[in-house]
Amino acid sequence: MATSAQHLLEVRDLTTRFYTEEGVVHAVDGISYTLDEGETLGVVGESGCGKSVHALSIMRLIPTPPGKIEKGQVLFRGKDLLALSEENMRRVRGAEIAMIFQDPMTSLNPVRTVGFQIMEALILHQGMDKQQARERAAELLSMVGIPEAVDRVDDYPHQFSGGMRQRAMIAMGLSCNPSILIADEPTTALDVTIQAQIVELVKQLQLKLGMAVIWITHDLGVIAGLAQRVNVMYAGKIIESGPVKLIYGNPNHPYTVGLLGSLPSHGTRVSERLFSIPGEPPDLVDLPKGCAFAVRCNYKVPRCLEEVPELEEVEPGHYAACWEKDKVRRV
Repeated sequence: MATSAQHLLEVRDLTTRFYTEEGVVHAVDGISYTLDEGETLGVVGESGCGKSVHALSIMRLIPTPPGKIEKGQVLFRGKDLLALSEENMRRVRGAEIAMIFQDPMTSLNPVRTVGFQIMEALILHQGMDKQQARERAAELLSMVGIPEAVDRVDDYPHQFSGGMRQRAMIAMGLSCNPSILIADEPTTALDVTIQAQIVELVKQLQLKLGMAVIWITHDLGVIAGLAQRVNVMYAGKIIESGPVKLIYGNPNHPYTVGLLGSLPSHGTRVSERLFSIPGEPPDLVDLPKGCAFAVRCNYKVPRCLEEVPELEEVEPGHYAACWEKDKVRRV
């Protein structure tokens, strides 16, 4: 197995729980993966599967209490972020690893100008004075496609459209030239045309700046044209992982098959009904004994209800956690 020194980021057995009045929420349940320089990794799954919590765990932004990162390592350039002091972790956030969120209106401070909020990171992490930071903020806004950026530096978030606010959030994320950009469902609240523009923008910026990207979404369609590899998450676990072409062309987990089946294709007629995965995701406070997907699965056998399957390699670089994956592959 490759050593962590060969990877930009290596997540090992990351486990995050929330201690609530209803019980212990197993939000992220022992996930492991790697990310290399300049790579785009997609993380997909239904709402509540642990996608966003895993990203917040990497950034050490889990609210404590009720949340707690129980165990695991997050090795960034070989250094465990979970073992850093809070002061040292603050130096990593924004400067080395940046994160943009789903709803920029709740992420941007409504009483501060957009320019000020970009300048803050430049002054803190890059040691710029106010004038240098202001000029750089205008450059960044221009880079992400904000017209007349020099004049928009002094505007407030409410003066920007939804798409422009998301562009401003991307500018903020890129301000310190991070090695990794984590994008947490950044296009969900936007219309389809603006979504496509934001995806294309991130692709162009990645090529220009050489950063790695972790793109979190429930939409497998977005990942198809953006990422090289994909992790499919369900009930806090990675249940399938591998190169995008292999996952889309040869899915080995029934859940992945269901997600792909729910996507409209170019040949789909308006009158055709898309596939829908039956049932509901499990309660993360009261997970079933065996495979968490078994109750929704057409392929389940008695073993699925008793034992949790581990990720196994099904072809080079492609892993799936399913007792019946040989049957799924033949579908």
